Amino acid sequence: MYKIDELISLVNKQVESAEYPSAPSGLYEPVSYMLTLGGKRIRPVLMLMAYNMYKDNVMDIMPQALGLETYHNFTLLHDDLMDKSDLRRGSATVHKKWNDNTAILSGDAMLVLAFKHFGVNKAFDDFVKATLGVCEGQQYDMEFETRNDVTEAEYMEMIRLKTSLLLGYALKIGAVLAGASDEDASHLYDFGEKMGLAFQLQDDILDVYGDPKLFKKKLGADIVDNKKTYLLINALQLANPKQKAELMKWIEMPEFDSDEKVAAVTSLYNNIGIPELARKKVEELFAESLCSLDAVSVPEDKKAEFRNFANMLHGRKY
Repeated sequence: MYKIDELISLVNKQVESAEYPSAPSGLYEPVSYMLTLGGKRIRPVLMLMAYNMYKDNVMDIMPQALGLETYHNFTLLHDDLMDKSDLRRGSATVHKKWNDNTAILSGDAMLVLAFKHFGVNKAFDDFVKATLGVCEGQQYDMEFETRNDVTEAEYMEMIRLKTSLLLGYALKIGAVLAGASDEDASHLYDFGEKMGLAFQLQDDILDVYGDPKLFKKKLGADIVDNKKTYLLINALQLANPKQKAELMKWIEMPEFDSDEKVAAVTSLYNNIGIPELARKKVEELFAESLCSLDAVSVPEDKKAEFRNFANMLHGRKY
C-alpha cells in the first residue's frame, strides 16, 4: 500500500508534467497557473487510495485522478471569480492576475480538459454525477446569500453537494475502477461524504477561531461577508431576542468597521455556545465516517492510511 505522502508526490508530478497546447497562451497559461498553485490534492489522493485497496499499480488510473483534480481547480477558479476573491493559496487569483473574461474562458477550458483526462470508462457516470452535484451546491450557496432563514438542514445539503460529494465520489470512483464490490464502493462513498461534511464545518470554525499565524487570510471573512455558515445559521436559531437583534443589526449594517464586526459577532457566537455546538457536530461526522470505513470488506491493514488521512484532516489547524 502506498503512503499518503507518496501519493501526493505522484499526483504533484503528474500535475507538473501535464502538457497543454502552447497557443493561445492566454487561454492555457492560466490553466497551468491554477493547477500548480499547490493545494492538498485530497480528491485525487483519495481516488488513488481507494484503488490501491484492491490493486497495486495506481498509475493505471492517474489520468482519472488528474481529471478529478483539474475539475476541482476549475470550480475554485470560477468560485474565486464569483466571490471576487483576490487570493488563492497565497497567490493572486486568475481573474486578478489576468481578467474576468480570461477566468471564465480558461475555466471553461479546464472543465473540458477534466473530462478529457478522465475519459469514458465504467466510472464515467459517477464522475458526471459528482461534477453536476457541485454545480447544484454552488447554486444553493449563491441563493443563500440573500436569505436569512436558511435552515441547518438546507446548509448541510448545500455543503454535501458543493464539498463532500466530490470527496465521496473520488473514493467510489477509485473503488469502481479497481473492480470493488458495490457494497464496498458505497461504504467508501459514505466515508468520504461524512468526512467532507466534517471538513467543511471545520472550515467554518477555523474561519473564526483559527490561529491567525497559520492562516493565509484574515480571520472572520465569513462574518464580514454575512456568509451563511453552520455557525451563523445556528446562532440565528438559538439566540435569545436581544442576541438575535444584535446579530441582525450587524448583518443588515451597510457600512461597518470589519474588525469591529468580527469581534462583535464572535462574542455573540461565544455567548450563545456556537463553537462548542459546531465542534460537537464535527466529532459526530468524523465518527460516522469511520463507521463507514469499518464496514469496507478488506483487511484492516489496508484501511490504515484512510484512518491516517481522516486523523490528518481532523487535526488540521488551517
